[in-house]
Amino acid sequence: MKIFKFGGASVNSASAVKNMAHIVQQHLGDEPLAVVVSAMGKSTNMLERLVPGVADENERQLLRQEIETYHRRTTEALMPTNGDTQTKISRLLAQLDTLATQLNPDPTHYNYNYDQVVARGELLSTTIIADYLNHLGINTLWVDARHLLRTDNHHREGRIDWNATSQFCHQQLEDALTRKKAQVILTQGFIASADDGSTSTLGREGSDYSASILAYCLNAESVTIWKDVPGFLNADPKFFKDTVKISKIPYNEAIELAYYGASVIHPKTVKPIQNKNIPLYIRSFLTPDSEGSAIGDYMSVDPETPLYIFKNNQILLSITPKDFSFIAEENLQTLFGYLNTLGIKVNMMQNSALSFSICIDHNPMLVGMLTQQLKASFHVRYNEHLQLITIRYYTQEVIDRIVAGRPILLEQRSRTTEQLIVPESATE
Repeated sequence: MKIFKFGGASVNSASAVKNMAHIVQQHLGDEPLAVVVSAMGKSTNMLERLVPGVADENERQLLRQEIETYHRRTTEALMPTNGDTQTKISRLLAQLDTLATQLNPDPTHYNYNYDQVVARGELLSTTIIADYLNHLGINTLWVDARHLLRTDNHHREGRIDWNATSQFCHQQLEDALTRKKAQVILTQGFIASADDGSTSTLGREGSDYSASILAYCLNAESVTIWKDVPGFLNADPKFFKDTVKISKIPYNEAIELAYYGASVIHPKTVKPIQNKNIPLYIRSFLTPDSEGSAIGDYMSVDPETPLYIFKNNQILLSITPKDFSFIAEENLQTLFGYLNTLGIKVNMMQNSALSFSICIDHNPMLVGMLTQQLKASFHVRYNEHLQLITIRYYTQEVIDRIVAGRPILLEQRSRTTEQLIVPESATE
């Protein structure tokens, strides 16, 4: 079995869905093709604003209508006479409306609420796409990922229960693989079920990880991630004009790059497939006949070139004990306890005798709760509107060109990797 993953950009319109369906048709074979799909376009961004307590009522109503209009119009363009799909959309939107009245808007419930609301994006997209593939005559089985993937109760970045997930994958898909003879098994990326039966998610952009989990549990032949770029590039083309496509990347190098924030794959994607030596391909849905890039059991990056990762919308928190004691293990234990409870990922950290600095994504609600908790025992200072730059295989000339005279607020350097925090600006 092969696993395909399509992200939001690859299904952001009716024409994009038709292109995705064409790619699927071109790769149908004797075995079912497992297809993992994200929410359409920017649906996740809109749904994040619908999490209780984030937006005011006027904005909520406008976003709710925009989500409905977007998905209904896409469906009409794909299947003008398919009223059954529209009924399914109505049912999913009704669930979203019910959540708005049932969920507790207190900020302490944010992570749980996030998972229940935002997961509707993947359920909407896959419902529409499954019906469209069947409309084309492709025997497609829609499977709820919450019946396949099991996590703990750590919401907004659930930790996979590998034994339960493997068992569920085989139980749920056995029928599809034998009696029903489905050509395509279509499921959602990003979402799962928690131990308590509620919806959980795997972290932002977690659909890649979903595909990797399925590949591991089903002993897949390969995983292919379809992107709007020609492969694994040495820099994000949004930030960098002259990019180089990397043809081959070793598993360990890909893990390092994803950990530092390479947007082409989710940080947790590579390890499960490395454990079973399953190759991962990154290909373009815009030019699906091109070769793309491969992550596998290689000795080195090919071609060898500096690799750049840019993360915008960062905030740097500097934390100092109020009693001017040293930053010791007990302080760090307290700090990381807060971070773990709130589900905040640290992108860079550094400590001295009297202070501890962390660079994190600037989510105003989570940062607000974190600073409120910290203020009981610590002084907290912060800088906003920052960019975290990571350069693998750097030279001083490369660093100087990328920094471009901006002040460096924090810097870390190893033999292979340079990390810098600077004020945001356009990168040439």
